Formats: sequence, structure tokens, C-alpha cells
Amino acid sequence: MPIIDFDASTYDKPVSSFEPLPPGDYLAIVASSEAKVTKSGTGEYVEFVLNIMQDPYKGRKIWERLNIHNENKVAEDIARGALNAMSDACGVALLKDTNQLHDIPMTITLALDRKDPTRNSVRGYKKAAGSKPAAVKAASSAGVAKQPWQR
Repeated sequence: MPIIDFDASTYDKPVSSFEPLPPGDYLAIVASSEAKVTKSGTGEYVEFVLNIMQDPYKGRKIWERLNIHNENKVAEDIARGALNAMSDACGVALLKDTNQLHDIPMTITLALDRKDPTRNSVRGYKKAAGSKPAAVKAASSAGVAKQPWQR
């Protein structure tokens, strides 16, 4: 058994909160994205994990699910509109793979979910102040390891 000299009383406990963030605009990136089949098995959605990039909420995660293929045409149209706004906010004009949206700063607008006010919902996406379009970033990082979507 390892012997260590550790006094827990001298350290603050990590603060982890699952409370929703206050409504407003936040700098964020897409940390990951994954296509999943709907619970009913009749459609497909993309689940995005967004990381907040600014204090005091830096590191908090927001999940966004967009129903890309769905029997409900309205749900599908809403999702495609959100994906269009997210792509525009990231400076990606022709989206072939959701990985193209990863790690590009954008501003997201959060609100409290109408059905469940203990959760956030994303209400909008826009370009981050002072951000460069993805194509410019890719060109300016020549010589740096290629991103997954680059060949």
C-alpha cells in the first residue's frame, strides 16, 4: 500500500455544478459530434458536445441534438437550419463531415429549455468576435499537423 502525506483539509473541493448556465451569449467550440439513431429507430440525429471557452463557466459542456433525418419534417427543418447557422458561425460553407466544425470558436446563445428549465438549450450560433473563417485558419496553419478533414 502506498504511503502518502496528504491533508485533504488544505485543498478546496472541486466545484461541479449541473445547474443550467444563465441565458446569454457564450464563446464555445464543438468538442465532439456523433451520429446516432433515434430511440424509435426511424431517424437519425447528430449529437454535438459544445465546450464553453470563457470564465467563469470555462469547461462546462452543452449538448445539442439535431434531428438530421426524421419522420417529422418540421423537426428536420429546424435541425437543418441550426446546422446551417452552426456551419456559418464556424466559417464552413460546404459541410461534408461534422468534424469540420470541431475546435472552431463561435458564439452560442443559450436559454433555459422551455420544457425543462433545469437544462439549457441552444437558441443561436454566430461567428465569434475576431474569429477567422475556417479556410483562413487552415491556410494560416500550414506546416502544423493537419486537421481530420484536411487532406
